Amino acid sequence: MTQTVAVLGTGKIGEALLSGMIRAGWRPADILVTTRRGDRARELHTRYGVESVTNAEAAKNADILILAVKPQDMGKLLDELAPHATADRLVISAAAGITTVFIEERLTPDTPVVRVMPNTPVLVDEGMSVISAGRHATGAHLATAEAIFGGVGKTLRVPESQQDAATALSGSGPAYFYFLVEAMTDAGILLGLPRAQAHDLIVQAAIGAAVMLRDSGEHPVKLREAVTSPAGTTISAIRELENHGVRAALIAALEAARDRSRELATGNG
Repeated sequence: MTQTVAVLGTGKIGEALLSGMIRAGWRPADILVTTRRGDRARELHTRYGVESVTNAEAAKNADILILAVKPQDMGKLLDELAPHATADRLVISAAAGITTVFIEERLTPDTPVVRVMPNTPVLVDEGMSVISAGRHATGAHLATAEAIFGGVGKTLRVPESQQDAATALSGSGPAYFYFLVEAMTDAGILLGLPRAQAHDLIVQAAIGAAVMLRDSGEHPVKLREAVTSPAGTTISAIRELENHGVRAALIAALEAARDRSRELATGNG
């Protein structure tokens, strides 16, 4: 039986999921979207051929509800859905820090809820989406979420107790790399390179290193050691990174991101 999916909140992440689903073979006729603005609804219809509806209409008519709104908007959205969404609906949340219990308690009892934390590379089909089951979600529900989010990258199942850590590591992770590229670009300029050249050198180094990490199966320490000659340039740089506590700073940063995810879960937005 064909299922109807509604993407509630079609910002960048919601639109990325929408486009990924269509590329993966979902029919536009089986996808509904909700938006705040009429011009955005018309834009999505022109681009993808999907119908825009209200949140209430989505809850009534869709078999799968993907909640892609900001965490601070989740409570209001659930209030709109609750009178209309029955327990046979699969609810998938892509909002950082929002627990499955938070959603389950506001919807019809026994509603299956799956929590997903994607990251922004879903926009280029290279995302990582971390998936956890709520109390009433089955393996089939998880497989459905994987099929949807697998269209825009990789997926990984984890217990929900690990979601805040995964948010810190993967959900926020791309920002750390952008920050590092920004700093390295500034360093390149300081060393005498034009900004564009410094940027290209660093980005290609990052792509090459990521592919080697993914495809070689080697531990990152071994790959680093292969670049690190005795008394060479690399070891001199790594010594300075260690002297400035970069490793400790990264660990502290990830702990701070995890703690903030926990705060969001308690409603301290």
